[in-house]
Amino acid sequence: MSQPDNTAIERDVMEYDVVTVGAGPAGLAFAIRLKQLDPAISVCVIEKASTIGAQILSGAVIETGPLDALLPNWRDNPPPICVPATDDEFWLLSKTGGRKLPVPPGMHNRGNVIVSLGAMCAWLAPQAEALGVEIYPGFAAAETLHDTDGAVIGVRIGDMGVAKDGSHKPGYTAGIDIHAKVTVLAEGARGHLTKRLIKQFQLDADSDPQGYSIGIKELWQVPEDRVSPGKIVHSFGWPADSKTYGGSFLYHLDKGRIALGYVSGLDYQDPEYKPWEAFQQWKNHPMIKPLLEGGSIVSGGARAIVTGGWQSLPRVEMPGALLIGDTAGLLNVPKVKGTHQAIRSGMLAAEHLVQSQLSPVGFDAKLRASAAMAELKKVRNIKPGFKRGLWFGMLNAAWETITGGRSPWTLKNKPDWSSLDKLGTHEQPKRDYVDRTLAPRDRLASVYFAATEHDEDQPVHLKVRDTSICVTRCVEEYDNPCTRFCPAAVYEIVTDEAGKRLQINAANCVHCKTCDIKDPYEIIDWVTPEGGSGPNYQNL
Repeated sequence: MSQPDNTAIERDVMEYDVVTVGAGPAGLAFAIRLKQLDPAISVCVIEKASTIGAQILSGAVIETGPLDALLPNWRDNPPPICVPATDDEFWLLSKTGGRKLPVPPGMHNRGNVIVSLGAMCAWLAPQAEALGVEIYPGFAAAETLHDTDGAVIGVRIGDMGVAKDGSHKPGYTAGIDIHAKVTVLAEGARGHLTKRLIKQFQLDADSDPQGYSIGIKELWQVPEDRVSPGKIVHSFGWPADSKTYGGSFLYHLDKGRIALGYVSGLDYQDPEYKPWEAFQQWKNHPMIKPLLEGGSIVSGGARAIVTGGWQSLPRVEMPGALLIGDTAGLLNVPKVKGTHQAIRSGMLAAEHLVQSQLSPVGFDAKLRASAAMAELKKVRNIKPGFKRGLWFGMLNAAWETITGGRSPWTLKNKPDWSSLDKLGTHEQPKRDYVDRTLAPRDRLASVYFAATEHDEDQPVHLKVRDTSICVTRCVEEYDNPCTRFCPAAVYEIVTDEAGKRLQINAANCVHCKTCDIKDPYEIIDWVTPEGGSGPNYQNL
């Protein structure tokens, strides 16, 4: 059956004062604050994951100030995983050992708490609903809706039951249109609607390109006597070479659980670099491995982390819509924290919309004048300093910390897709890797721990605009880096009777968006699959 013209499909329409895209900490904090300020405003939150929190992945140590302001009594009924921070350690690793360094000022965590951000969002959602917020998990916003002048007037939910070839399966349901006076984008890092709106409204005309890292995380269950609840360990150095921005986190939770992960800056230059392999190597370091041996992985996954900071903040308002949280780009890289910024920006957006009678106009100025941006301005030069290598980055970070970010200059950011060296022009680093014995053995085995689900017979949600480049220019110039930077083995170059071709294993996708960010030809577009598809993380 051929696909009917979308314009001819009759769609149900729901009307709200406000529609929020994304039930992460920013979207939920926004909805809660809006209802606290004006219970008469109708607001719905739509979330592409099958359940709230299922696609949320973060370290996560959080500063509690903004949460205290949002829900002053939250400690009476805390999130299910909420461990007060006790000890901080900061290590420079070599292949066989490490040196403990003084903890940088921004990374002192006394007074903070370690949470599962996914579990925290699942805990926030019913508190929003108790205030009258309508939350719809399994609803994937496929596109924004616009009036004749181009202003955003809501979102269209993706159709359900569309086959891979575009035909309608027996259970086909047309996605509804949600109309709203204002649309709030809280999609997290590299939101696919936000990406289009930034282009359409030229929101980045006066800012640097956004920067990203990929964070890969696992939750382990180990014997309880190995765990010191509240202990926080960060490291840098091995297995990254001195030109690659990389570092780890290891957080001791309660009940014999350890949250650990590895972050690789997506501005890396080495076309042969494998972020997932770097994480697995780090796990097998002699200071980490004894903690994990004999334990088991509970859950694992990956996501992009927005790292551009102050100079990469796009304009966060446009006709009919505004951006908050990671979608705006508010993570503080030296602190390794973004949740407090997400909650802070969500509350600020709610306060602005109540004061402005639901007009986005003026929100950009309000955000830039806020504590959220003052925090980012102080540290604006720290991450870009590492583009010149580890040791320059460390010296620069020390200078910026001592001066409180008062340098009269602001270092520039370049797009991550442009940073890869071509084959033959990159000096191959000495890998100095070890033999791995800890699970998982490969990326396909790790996808199992993400519990990712996609109906095989649905349109592929990874759109490659010209696959001929993959088997011609890209092979010669970069040796197909998509086959290495994807943590879920989505991209494969296969050879059959017709020759070489790109195979996209879309069912593996964990929605990290790395391909959309790092592809050197900018021809990969990540779009949302059918609602409810994707990873189902447990307490990440």
